[in-house]
Amino acid sequence: MAVANFSLTTPIYYVNAKPHLGHAYTTIIGDALARWHRLIGDDVHFLTGTDEHGLKIQQAADAAGMTPQQFADGIAPQFQQAWKKLNISNDDFIRTTEPRHYAGVAKLLQACYDAGDIELDTYTGLYCVACELYYTEEELVDGLCPIHKLPVESFEEENYFFRLSRFEGRLLDWYAGHPGAMTPEFRGNEALGLIRGGLRDFSVSRTSLAWGVPLPWDTKHVAYVWFDALTNYLSSVGYGTDDERFSEWWPVDYHLLGKDIVRQHCVYWPAMLMSAGIALPKGWGIGGWLLAGGEKMSKTSGNVIDPLDLVDDIGVDGFRYYVLAETPYGQDGDFTYEGLLNRYNSDLANNLGNLLSRVATVVAKKCDGIGPAPRADSPLATAAATAYESTSDGWLSLQPSRALDATWSLIRATNAYLEANEPWKTEPGAAVDAVMGDALEALRIVAVLASPAIPDTAQEVWGRIGLPGLVVGQRLPNAAAWGGYPGALAVTKGEPMFPRRQIPA
Repeated sequence: MAVANFSLTTPIYYVNAKPHLGHAYTTIIGDALARWHRLIGDDVHFLTGTDEHGLKIQQAADAAGMTPQQFADGIAPQFQQAWKKLNISNDDFIRTTEPRHYAGVAKLLQACYDAGDIELDTYTGLYCVACELYYTEEELVDGLCPIHKLPVESFEEENYFFRLSRFEGRLLDWYAGHPGAMTPEFRGNEALGLIRGGLRDFSVSRTSLAWGVPLPWDTKHVAYVWFDALTNYLSSVGYGTDDERFSEWWPVDYHLLGKDIVRQHCVYWPAMLMSAGIALPKGWGIGGWLLAGGEKMSKTSGNVIDPLDLVDDIGVDGFRYYVLAETPYGQDGDFTYEGLLNRYNSDLANNLGNLLSRVATVVAKKCDGIGPAPRADSPLATAAATAYESTSDGWLSLQPSRALDATWSLIRATNAYLEANEPWKTEPGAAVDAVMGDALEALRIVAVLASPAIPDTAQEVWGRIGLPGLVVGQRLPNAAAWGGYPGALAVTKGEPMFPRRQIPA
């Protein structure tokens, strides 16, 4: 069977502050999806990166007594280091200050300009520096930016504008012909509502700003941040530098994004691509916010949570699991430390950790530490098949929480199977061997299915039940077929993988 290409992106993160939990949320989801697609045999390209131009960066650099490039060079590596610590398996990390990106932005701008969709105009309006967006009076909340709750500035400047207003019908027609392109559906409906509400042309350049990509036909202007930033999805795969690579990896399968940048990703971006004659993305995955104290995390709000602090406390996989399992993708979630510990104790310590421990203990006592092979007609075989099908459906539907609940259904079924058979009370022999072989096979399948979410833990389970090699080297669906545990392998008990944590009073 031919290997399929699968590509996905996170938003590129603005370097005005170090990584926070909101950044980690989308990046971990992207990583788990990338790992699932590798597991099913796809050739994967997973992109993340940093957005380094714009007024906010210039202002932050000025305040720090640095050049914008020096400022960006100090922050961008913090994202790379954070993703390494969180076990993010991105295939590329793009910075918008790279030459390949400048080439891509210049090519896209020129294509839209040549198509007649970028024109010079003068604009007066209310501008939020934090958003890099213009707002009307009606869109403000008590005179403040609706996202950042900050005062807006009155701005007048000669800009080049992209004639977005010309694309309303074309966008609606495209989305009508591609149902399900935006998921979950209710988030897609919000984007369609923005289009139906009427589209305003938007600025693609600044003259009051030097920090950015110059317009190829008028170098007095630099590219406006969204026209610059969004193009990373193209420039990362060769647009403007490598036509063969670009044809291999574009269009992308999924852009993952937060609900606050739907307008830019699902309205501006496809219109820009239409203008330039470039194929549109196959899909957009639109996530909610991971809130802290009921509010979106942002430097402006002062409620940011450093994900690396949590990793040091709860472990990488404990943190990854919480992010993926706690909130259905698309909905808002509210982060609490108590919620993190509850999820850790219930799903990881009490379910997975307890299952591995009790299996290893019984095998040590009743089977001389050697794992028996499973029965072909085990009662757990059906549970395993159901778990695989539902896990697959969850990942392919961009619903990690549903996928993990399906995987955990096999853990719950196996724990119940052990409770019903009580092998710890049975004399060593064929009956115990049968039950323990079945439980070990269930653990093998769990390790494979859980590996996109908790890769280090999955490998630890894999090794403790005596299996050689790497769990990430397995391929589905074969690896989920019942009967893969060969038996006659040494099973190791080891220390508890997830010691229970005390929840603060």
